[in-house]
Amino acid sequence: MKRLVLLAAACALALPLHAKEIASVNGKSITEEQLNQFVALLVEQGAQDSPELREQVKQEMIHRLVAVHAAQKAGIDKRPAVEQELELARQGILVRALIADHLEKNPLSDEQIKAEYDKLKATQSDRKEYKVRHILVEDQKQAEDLLAQINAKKITFEDAAAKHSIDPGSGKNGGDLGWGPASNYVPEFAKAVESLKKGTTADKPVQSQFGWHVIRVEDERPVQFPPLEDVKPQLEELMRQQQVVDFQKKLVEDADIKQD
Repeated sequence: MKRLVLLAAACALALPLHAKEIASVNGKSITEEQLNQFVALLVEQGAQDSPELREQVKQEMIHRLVAVHAAQKAGIDKRPAVEQELELARQGILVRALIADHLEKNPLSDEQIKAEYDKLKATQSDRKEYKVRHILVEDQKQAEDLLAQINAKKITFEDAAAKHSIDPGSGKNGGDLGWGPASNYVPEFAKAVESLKKGTTADKPVQSQFGWHVIRVEDERPVQFPPLEDVKPQLEELMRQQQVVDFQKKLVEDADIKQD
């Protein structure tokens, strides 16, 4: 019901001469057209049109009109604070309607979306992601000892991780962190990853806030950019947001604004 109350504030529609009256409050008509438009707003938000919904909306419209008449009779609508709030609400409705009108008149084309997608993809063309393993231990000496054993082939990297790593997520998987960009890791770790060639292990342990890491980069590849179909809805939303920003900026630039 709260949603009905909020939406009703935006449903003060002009009354056509031919409109069918479904109720009246103190001589003020509520029309079938007003009811239909109110219901349409709710349906757009996911409600199901039904006789029960229409009756609920009708009763809400009646109750609100009763309350509005009472407020007007008491002179509440003339209070400065109320007048200011009404004006702010009016401005908010007009701004939202203006923006919606602009977006409706300037729809994004598939060509625009594809061009933006290609531009974003191009910015990622030189980025890499890495398949990394690591062994995390608490102190430097243990990390150095493990690295020496691995280099001497006394133990495999995977077995050392499974037996000694205190990282519960990767340790049981032989230290495997999977694929990801270096930015996934803390700076010290990321710097070491980016400095290594694929198939190599860092020649010394790396310290981070979590402890000491023995790091191996098993492979690298260009960042896998998602297909357009997978990101199109999010990309469209970002582009619409930018449309709104640009539109509002143009309105301000074109307005005659004077400030002290």
